Amino acid sequence: MFTPQARRWFLKDCAVGLGSVALGQLLQKESAVSAAGTAQKTHHAPRAKNVIYLFMAGAPSHLELYDNKPQLAKYNGTLPPEELIRDYRAAFISPNSVLLGPKFKFARHGESGQEMSEILPHMAEVADDIAIVKSMVTDAFNHAPGQLEMSTGSQQFGKPSLGAWTLYGLGSESQDLPGFVVFSTGKKGPSGGSANWGSGYLPSVYQGVQFRNTGDPVLYLSNPAGIDDSLQRRSLDALNALNNQRYAATGDPEILTRINSFEMAYRMQSSAPELMELSAEPKHVLDAYGAEPGKSSFASSCLLARRLVERGVRFVEIFHEAWDQHGNLVNGLKENCKDTEQACAALIKDLKERGLLENTLIVWGGEFGRTPMVQGGGNDGRDHHPNAFTMWLAGGGIKGGVTLGESDDFGFNVIQDRVHVRDLHATILHLLGFDHSRFTFPFQGLDQRLTGVEPCRVVQELLA
Repeated sequence: MFTPQARRWFLKDCAVGLGSVALGQLLQKESAVSAAGTAQKTHHAPRAKNVIYLFMAGAPSHLELYDNKPQLAKYNGTLPPEELIRDYRAAFISPNSVLLGPKFKFARHGESGQEMSEILPHMAEVADDIAIVKSMVTDAFNHAPGQLEMSTGSQQFGKPSLGAWTLYGLGSESQDLPGFVVFSTGKKGPSGGSANWGSGYLPSVYQGVQFRNTGDPVLYLSNPAGIDDSLQRRSLDALNALNNQRYAATGDPEILTRINSFEMAYRMQSSAPELMELSAEPKHVLDAYGAEPGKSSFASSCLLARRLVERGVRFVEIFHEAWDQHGNLVNGLKENCKDTEQACAALIKDLKERGLLENTLIVWGGEFGRTPMVQGGGNDGRDHHPNAFTMWLAGGGIKGGVTLGESDDFGFNVIQDRVHVRDLHATILHLLGFDHSRFTFPFQGLDQRLTGVEPCRVVQELLA
């Protein structure tokens, strides 16, 4: 008598071993994330193979750093032109808020004559290596939505981050470290939280892994007392066998992610301590960054970013949430620049000296800019401003010494070469070898993409 058998039994247990074949294929595909294999075929030859994103969360004031406005200084303390603020709304700005002139002097630097603030002396030394975009715009006004839009292309939670898309597209060249690593060095974590480095509807194997920048990069990485390597390996093998059985029965791809995570953690127990040992770096390198071994800082994270890229990590992101100067503008900006700009410049120089800058794209910027009007009754604060702000890029196919775009005389609206966040994302994907319109992932019946469905462009003026 014939006994009906379930399809899962056939795939898992029949002599031809289809279940084992399928599992092997899927494991091989998943391992591409942590091995040298490429996860997707690029649409054209990539200019960049790694990304280091320096996310200045809280929104730096472009008017004190990179976008000099002499007219704003001239009209300091006066009401803005009526046509400038007609129908304009801001969270903390009253209609009677006066214009606030720039708080620092500007000068031109390098052969390119890039204009920068006096509180950026180290960045002035790499003026010819960076492209400054003075015409950025975004749709978001508050921190969490703004950070999410900059990170994922959408103000809504649940979308994959730029780092996750990058890892999905290119995989990672590192077998012993995560392909997407995140640091947080500011006074608090980013307002958008872990969604800034999440994988959204992509498999969770592509999400960012948050590292600390001293000691064990993740908690509980070291073995507890009484557990040696042999015992841990046998325990992990037994756990993997159970997970493989469960995967064969259910086909849940998240089980493969779990297996990969356990194996990655095991390999990191050897690779991570060596990575984190900054004392192995020469003194002149530590001094250039302003990094101190054993001390948590933005500088240490920048040096670790270089070490991660050297080890094949695809995407490194450093969040420095400290730039929300509604008040204490002068002292706050001085402190933030003291904490960050030396290391930013040192990272560019270090990568260039090691021959890594050509293939490593560096992105610097926040989620929006700051208003040309003063906030409150004093003269030392600015509100959030999405209509115009500044970012810079370097390496990885970017043309150095370029200034793109222009805002009006008050730094209020973009008047030339507008670059939306979507345009920035399209340009980054282009440098990584992908046509943003064809770089998709099927989800809920649609071919989803980082840049969404609204018009956007690759900013060709930035490309070397």
